[in-house]
Amino acid sequence: MTVTTSGTKSWSISSAFKSSDKRVEGNKTDSSEKLLSPAAMCLEIPLSLKAEKTVQTAREACAQIIAGKDDRLIVVVGPCSIHDPEQALEYARKLKASLSLFPDLVILMRSYFEKPRTTVGWKGLINDPDLNGTFQINKGLWIARKLLRDLTELGLPLAVELLDTFSPQYLSDFISWGAIGARTTESQPHREMASGRPHPVGFKNGTDGSIGVAIDAIKSAAAPHSFVAMNHEGVASISRTTGNPDLHLILRGGNKGPNYAEIDVAEAIKSISKQMPLKNPSIMIDCSHGNSQKDHRNQHKVVHSICDQLKAGNPFINGVMLESNIHEGRQELPSKGPGGLKYGVSITDACIDFENTIQILCDLQRTVVHRRSLLDTLLADDNKTPFGLLPSIFE
Repeated sequence: MTVTTSGTKSWSISSAFKSSDKRVEGNKTDSSEKLLSPAAMCLEIPLSLKAEKTVQTAREACAQIIAGKDDRLIVVVGPCSIHDPEQALEYARKLKASLSLFPDLVILMRSYFEKPRTTVGWKGLINDPDLNGTFQINKGLWIARKLLRDLTELGLPLAVELLDTFSPQYLSDFISWGAIGARTTESQPHREMASGRPHPVGFKNGTDGSIGVAIDAIKSAAAPHSFVAMNHEGVASISRTTGNPDLHLILRGGNKGPNYAEIDVAEAIKSISKQMPLKNPSIMIDCSHGNSQKDHRNQHKVVHSICDQLKAGNPFINGVMLESNIHEGRQELPSKGPGGLKYGVSITDACIDFENTIQILCDLQRTVVHRRSLLDTLLADDNKTPFGLLPSIFE
């Protein structure tokens, strides 16, 4: 990285090297560029005390909810992906201003900078921050870290998808919760990475809808691992982890259809309890993707089902995920570049708008209060355990 006389950053090849030794790189590698070290970037964009408090408070709350020791609901809400930091900040300010309305929701803003692709396409702000195929990854990492700092200093905790196994070294001190996506849940490097994260992690079911791979991933990431990774100085190292206890399942539907219905949730709880009898069977439901059948307008339908299950007293639904933006829908990236994009509209998955988001959060807030009252009454009257409230699941 170089700095011009105007004080602005330059992300040209002058801050990198190119290798032309085909004996090392192989004949299918065009070039290699030096990546800035996490230590250098963290020094330039440090974690403030205010941001640290925001991050740590949310981490602890999410961990307690996942363990079944806190009856609030984790809500991961925000854009499918962030392509414009200024738009993300506007969304964040609107969301932050509403938080006091939802004391029983632990709300984290989706801050997704990396997008897994089924084939090819824009892979996110870190990979291509200028949205023009120039792939200025050093610049993307710098923009992502700066935005995470700005968001957490607003007092807003953040959720990310853990896609590239190097990226967390640059960002993890700002992250309160992470997701492993459907395409990577079965990946050993991602399970190893999750085992050493300092925050809770949710594993999504596979793209075919199967939950077995996610349960296997939870078992794996809860255990210690030793593996090759990049350290804080950017050097290849042997990483040894102790295992992450703050893990849970995310139901996101699949190619065969949704899996948010009561029967699907019950089967997931049963499977987790059978394979990990000592673990609270914590379930987050993704209202988008396979559960919405890729129609953002169906997220309301999924939320309605979740609310019905919460009202019935299900104590194991501990989280909800929503794809939301300033304005609804999605748009294609124009061939002429990002200059033609509509403001506040997703360029990846379609999202609901902010007004509908607030209505959904209000519904979830009321429902969590109702569940608490119901469970307090049932547990006091019948001396039941939470499992005893759902006897049909464990027959």
